[in-house]
Amino acid sequence: MTRTDRAVDRAALVAGARRVVVKVGSSSLTTAAGGIDPARVRQLVEVLVAARGGGAEVVLVSSGAIAAGLAPLGLSRRPKALAAQQAAASVGQGLLAHRYQEEFARHGLVTGQVLLTVDDVTRRAHYRNAYQTFAKLLELGVLPIVNENDTVATSEIRFGDNDRLAALVAHLVHADLLVLLSDVDGLYDGPPSRPGTRLLRDVRSEADLDAVTIGTTGGAGVGTGGMVTKVEAARIATGAGIPVVLTAADQAAAALSGAEVGTLFHATGRRRPTRLLWLAHATEPKGSVTLDAGAVRAVTERRASLLAAGVVAVDGSFVAGDPVDLVDDAGVPVARGLVNFDADELPGLLGRSTRELKATLGAAYEREVVHRDDLVLL
Repeated sequence: MTRTDRAVDRAALVAGARRVVVKVGSSSLTTAAGGIDPARVRQLVEVLVAARGGGAEVVLVSSGAIAAGLAPLGLSRRPKALAAQQAAASVGQGLLAHRYQEEFARHGLVTGQVLLTVDDVTRRAHYRNAYQTFAKLLELGVLPIVNENDTVATSEIRFGDNDRLAALVAHLVHADLLVLLSDVDGLYDGPPSRPGTRLLRDVRSEADLDAVTIGTTGGAGVGTGGMVTKVEAARIATGAGIPVVLTAADQAAAALSGAEVGTLFHATGRRRPTRLLWLAHATEPKGSVTLDAGAVRAVTERRASLLAAGVVAVDGSFVAGDPVDLVDDAGVPVARGLVNFDADELPGLLGRSTRELKATLGAAYEREVVHRDDLVLL
């Protein structure tokens, strides 16, 4: 494809995006000292307002709550302890939301704050409510501003980075495009500072990433993400049918107008059931159940539910509703699902048929260990 063809392709893709999720990182919003930079926030808001004016619905996934809370608390850098991070988030989230509210109000737009934890979108009772909240906000013309609920999220139920959160939110709201704004202007095939490295304008498959060297996540600054998390977010989104543009925050306007800036990750898959995508990419297993060969085939080939008769061992500490890995006899995970029994209940059920369990223990034990609707293949 020629450069002209690529540019036309990019412009058409962006122009056709009626619902766009934009993610911005902490380093793109804050000063070196950790406080919110009003000029940067204002510049971003003006870009998003212009996108709204062009007919697109916009959802903003914004980091910066912890960073915004550092200066008011007298902290010089992002704390490592979870409790200290939550304290900073508690202070900073209000400051960040207020700043956005003021800036969007100057353009006559109303914002709504949406704080999420993994539980909000993996447990069956919660994820539909999350979708309905977004749908109603967008229907009312509100611009949702999303962040992880750092104030209450424990280490076990955290997304860990807003890049992955943004990819999952893009799927949840049925977005047509995800834009990841960073302090780097795209994906390079090596460290951008190294002479001879090349900016990848398009990534169409995993093969395009074979020669790419990506550094570690994190750093000494105020954010938690790095290029690794952005590429992983792009994999999640594109694998679910959503193209991704990765570029620098100061190129946001160009990216949202369809200009050939940054890196375009082309969609590689089709949309999947929303909750299962979250289950696969946003949960950490609380334990595992080992399946016999017949159960492995039933789960992976016939997409059947997992019954107690096919389980040979249980490991970990979990309760009904927790995510667990389903592993084969070699310990290799083949699926992940939400378990219907506590860990201490399962050993007495192993290898027994559903009919036998009902006859001896009652109808409550007739249920599946993991129902197929709560199971995703890995």
